[in-house]
Amino acid sequence: MANYIHVPDEAPAVPKIDVTVDESDYRSGALKLLKELRPSWKPSEVKVKFFTDGITNKLLGCYVGAVMQDVVLVRIYGNKTELLVDRENEVKSFRVLHENRCAPHLYCTFNNGLCYEFLQGTALEPEHIRSAPLFGLIARQLAKYHAIHAHNGWVPQSDMWLKMGKYFALIPKYFKDPEQNARLTMEVPSPRCLREELVWLQQSLSVLGSPVVLCHNDLLCKNIIYNEEAGMTAEAVAALRRPGLGEAMERDKPHAQSALRALTCPCDSSKATYDAGNVKFIDYEYAGYNYQAYDIGNHFNEFAGLNEVDYSHYPERTFQLPWLRSYLEAYKEHKGQGSEVTDREVEILYVQVNHFALASHFFWGLWALIQAKVSTIDFDFLGYAVLRFNQYFKMKLDVAELNLPE
Repeated sequence: MANYIHVPDEAPAVPKIDVTVDESDYRSGALKLLKELRPSWKPSEVKVKFFTDGITNKLLGCYVGAVMQDVVLVRIYGNKTELLVDRENEVKSFRVLHENRCAPHLYCTFNNGLCYEFLQGTALEPEHIRSAPLFGLIARQLAKYHAIHAHNGWVPQSDMWLKMGKYFALIPKYFKDPEQNARLTMEVPSPRCLREELVWLQQSLSVLGSPVVLCHNDLLCKNIIYNEEAGMTAEAVAALRRPGLGEAMERDKPHAQSALRALTCPCDSSKATYDAGNVKFIDYEYAGYNYQAYDIGNHFNEFAGLNEVDYSHYPERTFQLPWLRSYLEAYKEHKGQGSEVTDREVEILYVQVNHFALASHFFWGLWALIQAKVSTIDFDFLGYAVLRFNQYFKMKLDVAELNLPE
C-alpha cells in the first residue's frame, strides 16, 4: 500500500533556485528568479500583475511586452502553510500531472514558493461550473486525472484520514482576540464534538467502496481554467443555451443524456463537440491519493462559491446524474474499460459522492480554523469554518437516507 506520488523517471527535473521572495518587496525577488528563468528579459521592462483570488498564497504574473503572452507565474507560499500543505508532494503531483498533459510546466521552486507556466484562459465563476456548456468538460477532465497511474505498481491508499487527524491536532483552542475567541466558543463545534465526528466519518465512509485515485482535492471554480478560443463550436453553444434545456432534460432524461454525451464526448468529430483539453485545472497543493467520490463531492460543494457562499446551489440529483454519467464514461475510456455505463454504476457513485461531500466540509472546516490562527491574508477564515461545519451537520441529516443499491 502506498499514499505517495511516484514521479516517472522520464519527467524533467525541477531546478531549485536559492531565492527568498520578501512579501514586502515582491518585485526584486521576482527579478532574481527571472534572471535565471528568462535571462533575455530586461529588468526595467518586466511588468507585474497581481492575482487576488487565492486565500492561501500570494500570486503574481511576470511578463514583458504589451500583452500577457509568455507569463511566468510566481507563487509565494502563505504564512505557515507548510502546516497544511506537503510542499514536496505538491511538486511531485505537479510533475506527474504535467507529464500526463494535465498541468502547466513547472519552471522551478525557490525557498518560499514556485514558478510555473501561465495557462491562457478564464478562471471560472460558480455560475459557469453549474452551466451545461461546461460541466461535461469538467467531468471528463477530472476523469482523466483519476485515471493517471502514479503509484509504481503499489495499491494506492488515501492519506485523507491521516491528514485530517493532523489538522485536528492543530486547530486553535482559543484566540487572543476576545471577539474571535467568543465566536470560536459560541459558533464552532467543540474539539470533543469534532473528534467524535471524525471517528464517525472514517467508520462510515471507509466502507462505501470508493476507489482510491489520484485526486486534485481542491477543485473550486477559480482552479478551473477554460480556454474558450480552443473551443467549442458555435452550434454546440447554441444548442446548449437554448431556452428550456433544463425542463427538457427533466422530461426526457434518456434523450437528454444522450444529447449531452454527444456534446461532451471528444471521440466523434461529426458531432458538435468540445475538446476536453479546453478545460485545465490549476493549483495542486492538496493533490494526492484520495477517494474518487471525495474529489467529486468536494467539487459539488464548491458550486456554492467562496466569497458569498450559498449552499442552495449544491447540485440537485437531476444535475448530478448526467454529470456522473459523463464522468464515468470518460473514466472507463481512460482505463481501457470501454464506455458503457449502467444506471446502477451511476447510482452507486451518486450515493458515494454525496456521503463524501460531508468529509469535504469537515476537512475545509478544520483547515479554516488553522488558517484563522496563522494566515496573514485578509479573509474571514473563522466565519468560513463556521459555514462549513454548519453545512456539514445539515447535510449529514440529508445523506443519512442515501444507501447503496442492493
